[in-house]
Amino acid sequence: QVLQKLGKADETKDEQFEQCVQNFNKQLSEGTRLQKDLRTYLASVKAMHEASKKLTECLQEVYEPDWPGRDDTNKIAENNDLLWTDFHQKLVDQALLTMDTYLGQFPDIKSRIAKRGRKLVDYDSARHHFEALQTAKKKDETKIAKAEEELVKAQKVFEEMNVDLQEELPSLWNSRVGFYVNTFQSIAGLEENFHKEMSKLNQNLHDVLLGLDKQYSANAFPVKAQPSDSTPAKANKSPSPPPDGSPITSPENKTVNHELEPSTLEAPGASIPKSPSQPAEAAHAGAEAAGSEAAAGAEASKTEADSGSSSLPAVVVETFPATVNGTVEGGASSERADMPPGFLFKVQAMHDYTATDSDELQLKAGDVVLVIPFENPEEQDEGWLMGVKESDWIQHKELDQCRGVFPENFTERVQ
Repeated sequence: QVLQKLGKADETKDEQFEQCVQNFNKQLSEGTRLQKDLRTYLASVKAMHEASKKLTECLQEVYEPDWPGRDDTNKIAENNDLLWTDFHQKLVDQALLTMDTYLGQFPDIKSRIAKRGRKLVDYDSARHHFEALQTAKKKDETKIAKAEEELVKAQKVFEEMNVDLQEELPSLWNSRVGFYVNTFQSIAGLEENFHKEMSKLNQNLHDVLLGLDKQYSANAFPVKAQPSDSTPAKANKSPSPPPDGSPITSPENKTVNHELEPSTLEAPGASIPKSPSQPAEAAHAGAEAAGSEAAAGAEASKTEADSGSSSLPAVVVETFPATVNGTVEGGASSERADMPPGFLFKVQAMHDYTATDSDELQLKAGDVVLVIPFENPEEQDEGWLMGVKESDWIQHKELDQCRGVFPENFTERVQ
């Protein structure tokens, strides 16, 4: 690919196949979103089922045994639960499972598209090598023959994969219409039947409740909260306004808020009148005095809290290296623990490499890559390695989003 970027080697391009790949990625994205929204819809149906079940259970509890239609309400509640259960199960069978089967074919095709891209790079590389040997000033027939053999082999592998994908991708793209039609037709039909049956149950329940209302229509059920004679009036719990209608915050009252009479200071109990002739005045003065004391106490508490918080020492947390039998752990073992699972060795990119598929690494000259084994050794192609860029690993500590394959001949082993 370096030579192709420099214009010193030809790159095989297939615009028709690239368009098929774009359609494939769009189809996969739309299907994944539909699957997610369908699962959300099913979760909502299940939640609605539970809410409806609790509501009917509440009706059964409040419906007294001697009321007419008791057995009918129990039967309606049972049928309501069965109807919700059947609706949810049919949605799973006819929509969700079909959706899962439809999306299940995409991962294999996506993997084959990526492998085809790598085989195309190998084919272009072999073709360039063969052409370079043929145009060399000093020809070596042995090398030319070997290069031609490698070219034929690379071309055969590439064309086999290319032909299969050229047939499958258009067919898969065209199948999306029928799938969408069947899926949404199934959902619409299930919803229609469900609401039709639920409407019948609701009508039956309405008739039962109507019969109950007719039988007890002559009886009145007034619900009035009337205080008893022994209950004190609400007015006694709050101070009444002054008789002359003047506001509470009069100059005389303000004086009471901020100044205590000498008699009050001398005798703590003097604020409580011994004569019942002035209960409102005594209650009012006592409440205001208590409010002044509470405000002063709150202000003092706030000042004390502020001074206490400002005088608290800063907490310094020190970390110490772990020791085993008095020896500090570290060195190669701790460095190895920071590596991704299955770490093999490090390599450094000697040239820039532009990824041609989503499962490949994008490399710049100087990038350090941590090499790890393939999850499935059968997927490893000759001359390609699996790894994660050291900078990505240090930052994310995540393999699934950061790892990818890259050509070994673009790198040099450093560790």
